[in-house]
Amino acid sequence: MASFLPSRPAAFFALSSIILLLFPASVIASQGDKEPVYRDCVKQCVRTNCTGARLRGFQSIQPRYMALTGWTCRDDCRYQCMWTTVGLYQAEGYRVPQFHGKWPFARFLCFEEPASALASLLNGLACLLMLLRYRSTVPRQSPMYHTINAFSLVSLNAWFWSTVFHTRDTYLTEKMDYFCASAVILYSIYLCCVRTLGLRRPGVSSVVGVLLILVFTSHVSYLTFVSFDYGYNMAANATIGMVNLLWWLCWCWQNRRTLPYWWKCGAVVLLLHGLALLELLDFPPLLWVLDAHAVWHLSTVPVHFLFYSFLIDDSLHLLNTEKTGVKLE
Repeated sequence: MASFLPSRPAAFFALSSIILLLFPASVIASQGDKEPVYRDCVKQCVRTNCTGARLRGFQSIQPRYMALTGWTCRDDCRYQCMWTTVGLYQAEGYRVPQFHGKWPFARFLCFEEPASALASLLNGLACLLMLLRYRSTVPRQSPMYHTINAFSLVSLNAWFWSTVFHTRDTYLTEKMDYFCASAVILYSIYLCCVRTLGLRRPGVSSVVGVLLILVFTSHVSYLTFVSFDYGYNMAANATIGMVNLLWWLCWCWQNRRTLPYWWKCGAVVLLLHGLALLELLDFPPLLWVLDAHAVWHLSTVPVHFLFYSFLIDDSLHLLNTEKTGVKLE
């Protein structure tokens, strides 16, 4: 029965994220967009180009893909004025500033952050490819089959919104990217709980699932109704990520003598948390395209293959164990 429980928290994580987005939140400001030269440039550009005949002219020559992804005349003014400000900073020998919480990126077609968008897409494709391999290799009767499928769908949803957010940064896409990333970490804890406790004690995994839903709801509610605090969001994700790391590593240590594939799980959790440290580099993008965030996302693409290799080995092991009547680890 435990294998069929995850679909409910998975659906809840996705649904609550969307519902809570109906409420507005404050927007972070950075050094670049607080500069008078930037603000005056944007005001002048909007006043000159975004009304009357000038606006109609802009709309008539704007590529269709830009219009479909929500780029407006005001957005284009901000983009052009951002580079004007960056040029002035560089001319005076100052460090490149951030704008609206982000480094300046060279736009490619409709993609605001081309490298990060591509990296997110590659992660999503790797996740999808390995999910299909998992489904074709592991019978549905495996105790963890439905739990892992639900986790994969939560992950795919997160990579979809990550790709969308790095393509076009809006109020909706930013919140969906942040909230869905938190959902993946929490669901990984649930996956670990089902694997370590829920197969023998389904009631325990049900209680943990409810608690994780409450944690997710509280987290998203605070960011939506109280304050969208980037520092708090990072600290919260780091905390639940550490719980996830330690729980999986404890399971790996306990099963290191009985399960020959245990090292795959240990390597995955250590790699994911170690690679996340790349975010701390936080340097201005190379060639205005490749920043630390993009490097981090690119580095996690191969990890999907190792992780699903572990999930396949473990699911087949559990299925064989169940058939032989041996007590589940």
